Amino acid sequence: MEGAPDTTQDDAAPSVRQTIGPSTTHADEQSLAASTATTAVGNHPHDRAALQIDEDDFDDYDSTYDPSIASSSASLTSSITNYFYENGRRYHAYREGEYYLPNDEVEQDRLDLQHEIWKLCIGDALYTAPIQDPKTVLDIGTGTGIWAIDVSEKFPSATVIGTDLSPIQPGFVPPNTKFYVDDFEDGWDFPGIGKFDFIHWRALSGSTGNFPKLYQQAWRELKPGAYLEVQEYDASIYSDDDPQLLRAPWSRSWCEKLDEASTAFGKTLNVGRFHRQWMEDAGFIDVHERVVKCPIGPWTRDPALKKLGGLERMHMNDSVEAHSMALYTRVLNHSIDEARVVFEMVKKEFNDRNLHLYTVYRFLYGRKPEG
Repeated sequence: MEGAPDTTQDDAAPSVRQTIGPSTTHADEQSLAASTATTAVGNHPHDRAALQIDEDDFDDYDSTYDPSIASSSASLTSSITNYFYENGRRYHAYREGEYYLPNDEVEQDRLDLQHEIWKLCIGDALYTAPIQDPKTVLDIGTGTGIWAIDVSEKFPSATVIGTDLSPIQPGFVPPNTKFYVDDFEDGWDFPGIGKFDFIHWRALSGSTGNFPKLYQQAWRELKPGAYLEVQEYDASIYSDDDPQLLRAPWSRSWCEKLDEASTAFGKTLNVGRFHRQWMEDAGFIDVHERVVKCPIGPWTRDPALKKLGGLERMHMNDSVEAHSMALYTRVLNHSIDEARVVFEMVKKEFNDRNLHLYTVYRFLYGRKPEG
């Protein structure tokens, strides 16, 4: 198994409405309190150790960051590469409309930055499962392919396959790496491979409305005794000293709207907290979950978390539009200008170190029983 910052610990469709800004009423506060109270004890970030705040006044300016900026094995036929463009962003062509995040260069840069964040959350590792020397590895929703490439280099004798709706992976890759343009919700067929020693996916929240089916597919394609690893994030913003986000109303409203819109779309985004149960329901044993609180900005005392927080601030400033533009314009019926006003207000809160905001990353693995 490949450690983590000190913050790690192991262990539903609303109506859609068009409102641009947040609102806070007594009923809202009661509803928020109730939703927090009904979350399973131990699975909500507020049940875990609070992040330690650095009270010192310091200059956290990063010259590489401008807070004013939001910033295959298949033949590449026109049905795959004839991308769809909307509101200044580029989206996948294969199975057009099935996925609401873009695939353009800006998004690819975001995914590669987040790859570093995923690794830093677990001590610069690629995975947490206790795998030894896998010969066949499958990466579902590979994105830019960066995880698959890193695993290929770590295990040069393994065949590593990555699948995605978009052919955005590099052309020059290790010889043991193969990429396929494929929809993971279809059947999985990789001639000559057989069952896998290790299956991995990362950040598939919002990609499917049927995770139990996905877990069953992974179960069928694994060898007995092999491991599945799932790395997911909560599509929510947290603060230990402001659990209802009363001081960050735009962030709170943004999370609520994303939940409404993604659920109406049929692929709810904020499902990270359900993955452990889905994995266990599919029959996996020895299931472990590691939850990492990742600060948005370098406002914590811990030096490692300061570094992580600086990267997550950059990442979250890019994530707002990436996760939201299609949902806000297609589902919530906002104009592009209205949507961008919201995004800028959310980012303003992300960049306020006094709000002590953080995100949550989850690392789970389970083993298919022998026999």
